[in-house]
Amino acid sequence: MLKPAEPAPPEDDDRGIGDIVSDLIDDAKAYAQAEVDLAKAIAADKARDLKVGGVLLVAALVLAFGAITALSVGIFALLATFLGPLLGGIVAFLLIGGVAGLLAWAGIAKIRDSF
Repeated sequence: MLKPAEPAPPEDDDRGIGDIVSDLIDDAKAYAQAEVDLAKAIAADKARDLKVGGVLLVAALVLAFGAITALSVGIFALLATFLGPLLGGIVAFLLIGGVAGLLAWAGIAKIRDSF
């Protein structure tokens, strides 16, 4: 018959409470540094995504400016045939400036309403 194993004698840990607390603080610092590194990595990944989206939005804005310019020139050319170049330019300026002013007024009103 097998004899039951004798329990191992408790290890004699000569470390004092100061050493244990010091190890605990070191582990907490390492954990906090790992969390900061993780947050930095997540932020860098999101920044890369935002950078690509921002470049695409700027390209869209440049193309939109080109389209608005083409529309403005078209309005001017149409009005210039009926009213002459000077008066056609003034009327085109007033029409397009009026639309821009209305859009700006609506945007400012919307921003004021949100506050």
